[in-house]
Amino acid sequence: MKKSILLILTITVTLLTNTIHAQWLSTNGPSGGTIKCLVANGSNIFAGTESNGVFLSTNNGSSWTAVNIGLPASTTVLSLAINGANIFAGTNYGGVFLSSNNGSSWTAVNTGLPASSSVYALAISGTNIFAGTQSDGVFLSINNGNSWTAVNTGITNTNVKSIAISGTNIFAGTYGGGIFLSTNNGSSWTAVNTGVTNLDVISFAISGTNTFTGTNGDGVFLSTNYGGLWTGGSPANTYVNSIAISGTSIFAGTDVGVFLSSNNGSSWSTVNTGLINMNITSIAISGTNIFAGTFGAGVWIRPLSELSGIEESSIAYASFKLYPNPSSGTFTIETKEKEYTIIITNVLGERIFSQKIYNEKSEIDLSKRLNGIYFLQLKTDASTPLSRTTTQKLIIQK
Repeated sequence: MKKSILLILTITVTLLTNTIHAQWLSTNGPSGGTIKCLVANGSNIFAGTESNGVFLSTNNGSSWTAVNIGLPASTTVLSLAINGANIFAGTNYGGVFLSSNNGSSWTAVNTGLPASSSVYALAISGTNIFAGTQSDGVFLSINNGNSWTAVNTGITNTNVKSIAISGTNIFAGTYGGGIFLSTNNGSSWTAVNTGVTNLDVISFAISGTNTFTGTNGDGVFLSTNYGGLWTGGSPANTYVNSIAISGTSIFAGTDVGVFLSSNNGSSWSTVNTGLINMNITSIAISGTNIFAGTFGAGVWIRPLSELSGIEESSIAYASFKLYPNPSSGTFTIETKEKEYTIIITNVLGERIFSQKIYNEKSEIDLSKRLNGIYFLQLKTDASTPLSRTTTQKLIIQK
């Protein structure tokens, strides 16, 4: 049987001047650690988790409370959406649940949905609620989830991972089929993929006439004409799980950290100081703070004011090689740096490996490590000039 370890390699160079002391801080949970989605409603932050249902924080993550009455045990919550006093939760194999009391209790609202639906996306426009499912396309409810109707005419790929609404425009992102647009409340859909180089579309965010979409491997794309043309494709080689917008700041939560763009995606900077887990599954903005949900390390918080106009590291790619990928646990790093330190930590931030390297080529052996996610940081001598920064995934298969 094959085992997989996802190892994220981060090469970082420290600049002594202009040191940035502000950083991400871990909140106190939620229990279980793996966050699938985040949504903010005033001072309330809801987190959908893997196998542990929904958690609520009313104090910016200082504490979290499980709010799962009515949800099946060990529920994985894939999506959340709020409409006034109503909170909708899309689950894995359990369809949609509704809470009208701030999550204190939940009721299944699945009439018309296929049995055991996995609902990866929820979006609300007025009295209309759209649900994107893993294999059955898009469904629409016009009565607060009491009943659902399939609205898939024109959608040629029904593995829907994301939905976003801007006025009369509804976007559906599919895994393998790209982006579809409906301008008539879902009655019909048209593919709008011109310029998109990756048809695995997993996230959206909309600001005015700008629509941003995140892909599996080709970064973020922007359309300024409702899908007529998409441009972008950066940060390169990133799986963009979530996008959030605050004013002119565009944040992308990816499998290799959080990225910030202040020019509509023309360029991006990593803003990861303090994070011990770079696999960002979801991001949300609440008031003056941004929250990042991670795979295995709970929710993290950072004030938006720290991120205005800063660049912690630029997205220029250092000259290095990492191979083989996938590997059986032993991998090789080749770089032009002649002196650097490798530090490997687990998802709890515990250091499991540290070594000073004096060769341009080095071999790291993790073949005895258990399944899981690890983080490898490569630091050059702090006295060197500012260099380039890059991130890359390594998959280990046994």
